Amino acid sequence: MTRLPSVSGRACRTTLEKAGFVLRRQQGSHMIMRRADPFAQVVVPDHPELDRGTLRAIIHEAPRLVEQLVALL
Repeated sequence: MTRLPSVSGRACRTTLEKAGFVLRRQQGSHMIMRRADPFAQVVVPDHPELDRGTLRAIIHEAPRLVEQLVALL
């Protein structure tokens, strides 16, 4: 697996939007993003810097996104 870059929650949100996700709602500092086809829902914390484990969990919840996410970042 490729080494994941260090990104902010907003940068992750922007990248997910380019991949077809839309912001459904925000509760506090957590942005809930959803994609219709194929269905996937991820929760992105709105933090200045995401831990690599958190970013890895977001990628795990949205399958086939690793290469796309790294390329867009």
